Amino acid sequence: MADPTESALEQLLIASREAYEHSYSPYSRFRVGAAVLAADGRVFRGTNVENASYGLTVCAERVAIFSAIASGVTRLVALAVSMGSPTQATSERMPCGACRQVMAEFMAADAVILLGGEDTCRLADLLPRPFVLPSA
Repeated sequence: MADPTESALEQLLIASREAYEHSYSPYSRFRVGAAVLAADGRVFRGTNVENASYGLTVCAERVAIFSAIASGVTRLVALAVSMGSPTQATSERMPCGACRQVMAEFMAADAVILLGGEDTCRLADLLPRPFVLPSA
């Protein structure tokens, strides 16, 4: 599939920044917003939602993807993440392993991933060997 247009990626980054503003992160104070672009052009937003029981916290990337799935969309072509300060180390701005695996479930290996507006990579760069079930 062809890469999303520069304009579509710019709008996706804006959507992730808007989602960032709605973060519920009273414990870590580390706000994250994400947005995914569906193959049909729709954009779905997500933000991190923390819980006093840390294991129940959900990352912004998964909330955005789950929002798309809840709307009946399973073909996702790009994801943008906005978080914290651009001065943070790149490793602090990377999606966690669980998010990477969920991304691999619904996105192609060559899907574009925008990290905080400064870095761009492909899903395969983040998770080169995802766990996938063989096709039936």
